[in-house]
Amino acid sequence: MPELPEVEALRVFLDENLTGKEIARVLPLAVSVLKTYDPPLTALEGGTVTGVARRGKFLDIGVGPLHLITHLARAGWLHWKDSFPAALPRPGKGPLALRTVLTGGDGFDLTEAGTTKRLAVHLVHDPGEVPGIARLGPDPLDASFDRDAFAALLAGERRRIKGALRDQSLIAGIGNAYSDEILHAARMSPFTLAASLTDDDITRVYTALRTTLRDAVARSSGVAAGKLKAEKKSGLRVHGRTGEPCPVCGDIIREVSFSDFSLQYCPTCQTGGRPLADRRLSRLLK
Repeated sequence: MPELPEVEALRVFLDENLTGKEIARVLPLAVSVLKTYDPPLTALEGGTVTGVARRGKFLDIGVGPLHLITHLARAGWLHWKDSFPAALPRPGKGPLALRTVLTGGDGFDLTEAGTTKRLAVHLVHDPGEVPGIARLGPDPLDASFDRDAFAALLAGERRRIKGALRDQSLIAGIGNAYSDEILHAARMSPFTLAASLTDDDITRVYTALRTTLRDAVARSSGVAAGKLKAEKKSGLRVHGRTGEPCPVCGDIIREVSFSDFSLQYCPTCQTGGRPLADRRLSRLLK
């Protein structure tokens, strides 16, 4: 799933390639992709792109008074095209979900792999009309998000720190992959209760959070949209690397599987050498 660093890289790319250009048409090609119907997508035709913003994991393309907002979900992606075939694509065929064509002939496709369709497109007058944006927490790379702001968010949190970091209503933009990376950098178990963190723990996680995300954004800067997935994977130290040696200590990276996701961690770096039991809501093995 694209997370804050990859979505930020896409924002920069789209801002450079879309701003000031006119939209010729926007074609929804999957029934599930469009989540709003008023205003219709035809309202974008002839409109000029005024800029592209990122809101957590959402991309927000401003077109006059309207906002074309996209969430790529788990299996969605954006593909820039310098030109398109003359024949219109057939709806419902393959992974193509939405096509945006500029008057100059270039534009982008949104695709979604797999059978579970979660990619979402909204056309609204105000980004706050999108439920996922309305409930977003603060952006972790915003200048106002300092160590004290982070501590205030965790105060009273009774969840495990892994779940707290992934909660978009608490902190916007961090998903499964970068929460694993942050906790590895902070040398903290993903099962640690957020409410139990000491002041030193909070400082350590906050520092790891900012450093991990900033480094990932820097690595993604200037990378073509089609290569961002590979760049993300190459920069991950523990996530998705079950069975490989930890790049810090050499221990074998372990995994805990849940019903809809899995996490990866290093026992030596994060849990005092003890493996976490691979069952839901498990505690450290005695």
